[in-house]
Amino acid sequence: MTIQFGPDYVRAIAPYQGGKPIAEVAREFGLDEAKIIKLASNENPLGMPDSAKQAMLAAMGDIGRYPDSNGFDLKQTIINKYKVPADWITLGNGSNDILELAAHAFVQPGQSVVYAQYSFAVYALATQAIGARAIVVAAKDYGHDLPAMAKAITADTRLVFIANPNNPTGTFIPAAEIEAFLAKVPQDVVVVLDEAYNEYLAPELQYDSIAWVQQYPNLLVSRTLSKAYGLAGLRVGFGIAQPVITDLLNRIRQPFNVNSMAQAAAVAALNDSAFLQKSAQLNAEGYQQLTQAFDAMDLEYVKSYGNFVLVRVGSDDAAGARVNLELLKRGVIVRPVGNYGLPQWLRISIGLPQENAAFIKALKAVLS
Repeated sequence: MTIQFGPDYVRAIAPYQGGKPIAEVAREFGLDEAKIIKLASNENPLGMPDSAKQAMLAAMGDIGRYPDSNGFDLKQTIINKYKVPADWITLGNGSNDILELAAHAFVQPGQSVVYAQYSFAVYALATQAIGARAIVVAAKDYGHDLPAMAKAITADTRLVFIANPNNPTGTFIPAAEIEAFLAKVPQDVVVVLDEAYNEYLAPELQYDSIAWVQQYPNLLVSRTLSKAYGLAGLRVGFGIAQPVITDLLNRIRQPFNVNSMAQAAAVAALNDSAFLQKSAQLNAEGYQQLTQAFDAMDLEYVKSYGNFVLVRVGSDDAAGARVNLELLKRGVIVRPVGNYGLPQWLRISIGLPQENAAFIKALKAVLS
């Protein structure tokens, strides 16, 4: 007899697959690592800011000590930037940590979680890991259909995930639509507004989600420093909500979930407005570079508000995997999204101008 450990819903989980590392592609295809281009994981092509590097070096002198479990300096920086009290903040090992903490804190096995089709894979993983029931609402134009999501909430729903902008499709929900949705949600249902790509929004699209937190005690806003701030490898995120939410999150949060060097780098990065502006500008220019090429190649793509573009590379369900493999052979790493139910598409992270150009050249060669 074969012994099985753990509940069925855990054994049924398909582990999260990140973008292929450069070293793995080099080994698999016999390529020179220095010539490989990675446009798969929505990382900042500028890397981390110099200010954060210097802060990390300064923090190394105390690395033999445990981190500040309360993250005083980092929280103070968030307080100054977002004008919220300390007890409104939860620190996370990346924003993924915040998403998973929310699922564990507010949902019991058998209760339901609402999220959109084609939304971030971690919503499904976090739901399945706790034995909850997923209510997946059909996408509208590859994005969230908030009126349909509001109607999908049932008596046992305890959590709703919304990504704005959305990953992997890049779609954006205007502020008025989110406000209308929040007004409809029952007060005992926690809404997680995942704003991992918020810093890439054009100024005219920016909205004040912190003001919504003040109005709605059931709203949790999640942010990350992995994207525009360039700290993906350090894993720093945070959540902002009223204490009725953050108190529970901090009860189950691991006490040292953000390490000392990550905290120091995050403080510096959050204060480095020049780097953030440079990142946003580079991203806007790269978006134009990629989409102009897609237009010239007559390829369908979804208008994106993040640092990536979802593009259709064929009409059959093997297209995404096939084109992805051929790009890998040419030393270009992008992200197939068949696991999201989009097998004809690839998600392309926006890189440096020369990286974008190399991808475009390789894609033309593959499709020809």
